Parts: sequence; C-alpha cells; structure tokens
Amino acid sequence: MPKPPLSQDPHRLREDRSTVLEEAIGRELRAIRHQHGLTVADLAQRTGLSIGMLSKIENGNTSPSLTTLQSLSESLGVPVTAFFRRFETRRNAVHTRAGAGVETDRAGTRAGHQYRLLGHIGGNASGVMVEPYLITLTEASDVFPAFQHDGVEMIYMLQGAVDYRHGTAVYPLRPGDTLFFDADAPHGPEVLVRLPARYLSVISYRSA
Repeated sequence: MPKPPLSQDPHRLREDRSTVLEEAIGRELRAIRHQHGLTVADLAQRTGLSIGMLSKIENGNTSPSLTTLQSLSESLGVPVTAFFRRFETRRNAVHTRAGAGVETDRAGTRAGHQYRLLGHIGGNASGVMVEPYLITLTEASDVFPAFQHDGVEMIYMLQGAVDYRHGTAVYPLRPGDTLFFDADAPHGPEVLVRLPARYLSVISYRSA
C-alpha cells in the first residue's frame, strides 16, 4: 500500500518577510494589487484614498489606520488579516545542553519515573504545545500502563528495554525503536525488561 505524501515541504523557502509592520503591510498590499491587475490610480479610485497616501502605505512610510485597512480589504476582496501575512513575529528557540534540563513531576508521574524536561516554548504561531522529556526508569521505578492525556506522543528508546502498552497492544521497545501513538488511549511501561531504561518522550497537543 503506497504511503500518503507528507503535506509539508521542509525545504520550501517562505516568501520574504519583514520585522517592521508598516513594511510588511505595504509589501502585501502591493502584491495583492498586482494580483488584481490594478494600478495605484485604479485602487485610489476604488477606495477614495489619494494616490500619495497609497504610495506611502506601499512603501512602508506610514502606518495605515484600521479604517483604511478595512477600506482596502473591501475594495480588494481580501480579509484585513491578509495585509499582515508577511509580518515576521518573534520565533523562539530553546537550547538545552547535555545533562541539563529541568527535572519535573508531570501530572500522573509514578514513583521512580524520572522526567527531565528538555525544553519548553509557551504560546507560539503554530498553536501546538510540545513537551520533550528524557525519561529514566530504574530499579526503584514501578510499572504503570494507564497514563492518559490529550494529544499525540512519540517515544524513542535510548537504553535498556521495556514492554510498553498502548491500548490493548504491547510493544517491545529496544534501543533505536520508536513508538508513535494517540495519547488519549491508556499507555505506559508494563514490563521493565532491562534497567536502567531511558527514552525520549515528545508529547504534542493543541494549546488552550
């Protein structure tokens, strides 16, 4: 059975973006105007704005009011938000060095399950929250195959061996193995086969 194509091309270059709001609005307005085959004079006639004002907006030399943007959006048949597409909002990155990270107790953490949070980004443009953990199980750890939470989870086995339950199935995880699953089903380590066991757990879910 052929694999479905992935929807994203990680090598695709995004269009030019700007960190200055006025420049971003101006570039987008010019692009939309060109798509409609309009001159500045044509757009001035449609909106009642002067050619000089439109030129200032397109060149990023003035900050248009919301009323002006509303008039432009109605004249060009696009939503007001279309003028902000090329505005580059801040993008965050978190660098966690080897051996660092924050030891934490996740909701539902069991005895002896060491969770080390490797990074965290709060609100972001994607609307998706991601929590990457390095989990260590030792002789002091107990088994608990009944974790449940929102989102999806990926486990990548680094060391040791566990038999990991997801729903009604049990998967033997050995170094190099990956398990990707819907986290709403009961899941967790059912048999600690070889300790210590370490694996990466990456949990993704929609932000509230």
